[in-house]
Amino acid sequence: GLDRRQGAETLPRSGLDVKPKIWPESFHRSGIASVFAHLVVTSIYTLAAATRSEARASLACPASQPSDFLLQKFPSGNPWPLPGRHLKLPASTFKIINLLIALETKTISSENDVVKWPGTTDTIKYGYRPEIYHDITVKEAFEVSAGWAFVELAKKIGKDNYKKYLSLCHYGNLDLSQTDADFWNFGNFKISPLNQVEFLKNLYDEKLPFSKRNMQIVKKVMLTEQNSDYTIYSKTGWTRENEINTGWWVGYIVNNNGAYFFATRLLQDRKINSTAFGNCRKDITKSVFKDLNIVK
Repeated sequence: GLDRRQGAETLPRSGLDVKPKIWPESFHRSGIASVFAHLVVTSIYTLAAATRSEARASLACPASQPSDFLLQKFPSGNPWPLPGRHLKLPASTFKIINLLIALETKTISSENDVVKWPGTTDTIKYGYRPEIYHDITVKEAFEVSAGWAFVELAKKIGKDNYKKYLSLCHYGNLDLSQTDADFWNFGNFKISPLNQVEFLKNLYDEKLPFSKRNMQIVKKVMLTEQNSDYTIYSKTGWTRENEINTGWWVGYIVNNNGAYFFATRLLQDRKINSTAFGNCRKDITKSVFKDLNIVK
């Protein structure tokens, strides 16, 4: 989802009355696009820009799935049952709220607290990444997506605290039935792109049930990219379910016109398992940014 805040200028229009829309079946069959990409837009998004982004994305991001490229004027008065409301595991994007909960429950005192390496991790579930198998600060664990560190924190936080804060934040479907600690990577806990965007807006506005200090720490840790034109605060995510890869990139980008919130979600059949899939999450989103003149 992509949302605009703080008085950003009206985006250029194509002359079309753009409404919440799912691409027609003929587009799905055309083969132009081959990834699921869910994007929600706060102001007017031109159809031409959407088509350009989708076509470019299909060249770099091969997958066996048809595409649902969601366009919506956000917030919308109509509760459309759109793909942007479909739920999937949040994967490592959950680290955003996970860090907030760890701070608020005093499981850690700051982002600089060190998590001790437990000596082993499940490389079948998480892949083999020896470069992260060491004592690590929470900030670095967030930046390099060291899942084992947040699993260790989750064991200390406990399901009761998760139920409390996830409910207060209206984050996800609240299904914590997964017995393992990492319910955000495997199990029935799910979230939609729209839900991601709503949560990010509330974090940005510091309207979540956490201390101002803790929200500011998390926003600082989310800093991903900064230059003279814009700053991005974000988190990626990647997991698998039923032989389908789910890839996320969520966050917000700030430029001179304001803040824009986004949640891009891609799905890929693991039979293909393209090495480009990881980069596609950002490539597709930045392509949209360019078409909307958010970045040059």
